[in-house]
Amino acid sequence: MNKLKIVKRILIGSIICSGLITQQIFAATSSMDYKETYGISHITRYDMLKIPAQENSPQFKVPQFNASTLKNIASAKGYDKDGNLIDLDVWDSWPLQNADGTAANYHGYHVVFALAGDPKNPDDTSIYLFYQKIGETSIDSWKNAGRVFKDSDKFAANDSYLKYQTQEWSGSATLTSDGKVRLFYTDFSGAAKDGGTDASNQVLTTAQVNLSIPDASTLKIDGVSDHKSVFDGGNGTIYQNVQQFIDEGKWISGDNHTLRDPHYVEDNGHKYLVFEANTGTEDGYQGDNSLFNKAFYGGSEGFFQTEKDKLLVGTKKHDASLANGALGIIELNNDYTLKKEMKPLIASNTVTDEIERANVFKMNGKWYLFTDSRGSKMTIDGISARDIYMLGFTSDSLTGPYKPLNKTGLVLNLNIDPADTTFTYSHFAVPQTNGKNVVITSYITNRGLYTDHHSSFAPSFLLNIQGTKTSVVSNSILEQGQLTVDK
Repeated sequence: MNKLKIVKRILIGSIICSGLITQQIFAATSSMDYKETYGISHITRYDMLKIPAQENSPQFKVPQFNASTLKNIASAKGYDKDGNLIDLDVWDSWPLQNADGTAANYHGYHVVFALAGDPKNPDDTSIYLFYQKIGETSIDSWKNAGRVFKDSDKFAANDSYLKYQTQEWSGSATLTSDGKVRLFYTDFSGAAKDGGTDASNQVLTTAQVNLSIPDASTLKIDGVSDHKSVFDGGNGTIYQNVQQFIDEGKWISGDNHTLRDPHYVEDNGHKYLVFEANTGTEDGYQGDNSLFNKAFYGGSEGFFQTEKDKLLVGTKKHDASLANGALGIIELNNDYTLKKEMKPLIASNTVTDEIERANVFKMNGKWYLFTDSRGSKMTIDGISARDIYMLGFTSDSLTGPYKPLNKTGLVLNLNIDPADTTFTYSHFAVPQTNGKNVVITSYITNRGLYTDHHSSFAPSFLLNIQGTKTSVVSNSILEQGQLTVDK
């Protein structure tokens, strides 16, 4: 037998063996398949893979703004670490809302809480209060009442978590039935050099913000009271807690621990917080085993097998195995302490570890749940790192089950250079009393990129909601930071 025939037989034998091994591998993985919803709704790979074909429709596109007309918030001033008066970047913001989610009227003012800080210091993140007389819409009409919390407030609270706080992160605010302003936010603990825990610890937190009106055109912050932690993630069975993140090696594992953005909502006299989190050990935890759960994929059996096999040998396998983002919910007592930990409203296992800015309200008899997410955190083919999304879901009940709006969950998409001054993120839907459209707010320009353009309130715009369908209203661009079109 010549050498060529020997080589051919060796190659053929190798191919046959390789094929058998491959078949054995696929047979083994098929035996690991299972289907478990854990009694919660899911953002599936099947739906997300359809989004790239949808997103270029005007129905979903965030309107493009004229950069030359954009302004900084003139009143957005604060102090750097050396005590110098500076212009601040302002990014995530949320309005003071009524129990139904509409913008509250606080003694003739609209009130907005926002994250703001020194553009040159990425660790400088504090909550500021801005206010505007109702009826005014210009960005220049927003006044700044200053920081909500003093540096000493985290110690004065005598709270085991707050004393390690290094930054204040996003949340929500409600006008209570007795006219008080109740703020919910994320207590973040960062680097040890700044007094933190060095573990990205995030705790859902609340305080009453005490305001006064010293004259006809001024709101004044008179400190806070009842400042306390509400929820730290529990024991890790329903929501991942920070100790689980620490035990797996923190960031070196590639994981992204989240427990933030508490959004207050009421239903039938009960108080709740909906928030960004990650699933726990008893409702679809992260890990390679999650890659075999049909419930996370959706679609047909054929789709599941094809997508699973591709994922198992692809470059996104590790990120998908760690992806267990969730929009969680807890019930509160009347004093805003924890009453009951509940199952997530929706989860994004294998899709993404991060679904932000939880936002839910009832409109025309239906509940609508929204979340923001970045393509750079997703594991879906066809979605780019530059893609920014608002996803949305609807249900007949606050606690679900939730079904995707527009068949896939896509509500808004933006795909432009993040360094562009017109780049927007943190899209937030504010329901209107007329029950037809919602106002979408966000921030414009990523922080710290320009000396003349600061992160600021973006121009708002209208989103129409009709049952299970949404669409951006054409030619509906409003003023920067505008909260309502109600008359």
